[in-house]
Amino acid sequence: MDRTFALVGSLSAALAVALGAFAAHVVRGRVSADLANVFEVGARYHMYHALALFGVAWVATRWPGAVTNAAGWLFVAGTVLFSGSLYAMTFTGQRWLGAITPFGGVAFILGWLALAWRLLLR
Repeated sequence: MDRTFALVGSLSAALAVALGAFAAHVVRGRVSADLANVFEVGARYHMYHALALFGVAWVATRWPGAVTNAAGWLFVAGTVLFSGSLYAMTFTGQRWLGAITPFGGVAFILGWLALAWRLLLR
């Protein structure tokens, strides 16, 4: 799983950079300042958790197991739900998509707690 999480982290980081550049050059000026900020928050958390996947990949080399894997997949799910809902809200203007965002936040929190739990179990 270490290679899987490193690969997913690499691809996710590349996407976060591309979306950040897109926001800087295309989104800003075409949506309200409020929605541009929403997009930037999504991109920031996207990058944070792309990098977190490298941490999971490293932990998986030392202490592999179900809890380590759960942490990685929770970070992936969190990115899709949290950042994805914010991106979708920016592009569509549909504020109801913000109701999905907290589920991604919970996945991020659970991922960090799973990673901490794995490190405590070492």
